[in-house]
Amino acid sequence: MGPNNDTAGFAEMAMPHLDAAYNLARWLTRDPADASDVVQEAMLRALRFFGSFRGGNGKSWLLAIVRNTAIDWIRANRPAQIAPAPADDSDPFENIADEGDDPEAALIRVSDRRQIDRLIAALPTEFRECLVLRELEELSYKEIAAVTGVPLGTVMSRLSRARLLLQRALVRENAQ
Repeated sequence: MGPNNDTAGFAEMAMPHLDAAYNLARWLTRDPADASDVVQEAMLRALRFFGSFRGGNGKSWLLAIVRNTAIDWIRANRPAQIAPAPADDSDPFENIADEGDDPEAALIRVSDRRQIDRLIAALPTEFRECLVLRELEELSYKEIAAVTGVPLGTVMSRLSRARLLLQRALVRENAQ
């Protein structure tokens, strides 16, 4: 690291997006521990190259680094992309009930969330990452294009196909 590194500026820019970085890494690696490793490496890379950051959308810049780090990690550790389903490391009782919910409604909400998470995890990587960036991280199509390094039209196509695949999987599962 050189004398021009602004670690306070980096922390100010990057820290608000740490949860988003972990979320993307978890969806790409499909494992919480691996995601933590990827985020740690990505943050080191981001700090190392913070001098080249020219302002703008810090979240997109950081998530692009996380994505590239995750892809490098997957190539090195899982070249065949064989990965377990994401572990559910959250508290099963967190955010399951709204005021007035009865236990049955709360249980249905948790079950639906787990089903959606499992179906998203089963999507091919390029569709899964676009869907996560759009629906969970609320990035614009332009920001997703910047993160993934693909044209805007490709982002739109991937999102459309991801949503269609997800819808078909839901219909198929619910028909059984």
